[in-house]
Amino acid sequence: MSSGGGMIQCPDHPYAPLIDDCRAGDQICSECGLVVGDRVVDVGSEWRTFSNEAGNADPSRVGATENTLLNGTNLTTMIGPSPSGGNVASFDDSGAAVYKNRQTMSSSDRTLINAFKEIGTMADRINLTRTIVDRANRLFKDVHDGKNLKGHSTDASASACLYIACRQEGVPRTFKEICAVSKIGKKEIGRCFKLILKALETSVDIITTSDFMPRFCCNLGLPINVQMAASHIGRKAVELDIVPGRSPISVAAAAIYMASHASEKKLTKKEIGDIAGVADVTIRQSYELMYPRAADLFPEDFKLILSQLPQR
Repeated sequence: MSSGGGMIQCPDHPYAPLIDDCRAGDQICSECGLVVGDRVVDVGSEWRTFSNEAGNADPSRVGATENTLLNGTNLTTMIGPSPSGGNVASFDDSGAAVYKNRQTMSSSDRTLINAFKEIGTMADRINLTRTIVDRANRLFKDVHDGKNLKGHSTDASASACLYIACRQEGVPRTFKEICAVSKIGKKEIGRCFKLILKALETSVDIITTSDFMPRFCCNLGLPINVQMAASHIGRKAVELDIVPGRSPISVAAAAIYMASHASEKKLTKKEIGDIAGVADVTIRQSYELMYPRAADLFPEDFKLILSQLPQR
């Protein structure tokens, strides 16, 4: 059914989302099951095979799924021999190909595909969601089309786009975490990061200790009361301006160190540093600034014995 404006919707449930049944080619109301549209085209790969011989032939007859980020939508025409070897229409008596394979993929699309593959590989290694991957792909596409990063490698640009996408989606990763799954060093990724923000006139939210605290604490296996205390300590340290100039990651690591030593599960600076990607000396420097104000940093309901805390 269609409304006056031409938009397909259910007459009884106009605001209900529609479900695409690609096998039947129908659009179905999620509330009542009414078929409100038909002849929906499935742009995915077709995996049927019409050969009686299984062999090693690829049953996909239409190539990869459509990618709207590619200028040519990755369309190709590949002509190959039949499974029985008797495809006289495509090959002459001597076995030479009568027709040439046609690949319409441009060098620009090839660059995009390589970048998208690199972004997907990096995201898989650190368990990032598809939403973040899609945003990173879009960022790279915009940068590539604008020719804003000439002279910089595709891998560096892709890594920077993934870093920006993580921050824009509210699940930031540190530069060291991105570097760990990338082929590029921190300096080059940082350089591309700044250029991309300037070129696309976009921005990212300022990172805080709260952005990293839950993940760091979870990876360290800290109980919930210690996690809450560490989050409170990190937030208060910034509010009281106790750690001026210190990065949120080093403050978060120092807060975890302080909270753990006020509990039964005491962690070393090295254990925390390995998870947070921060050097022991960096944690110590932030902790030494926070230690004199420890009583002001802990939550009021936390049973704190100051003598339990190390001085450095």
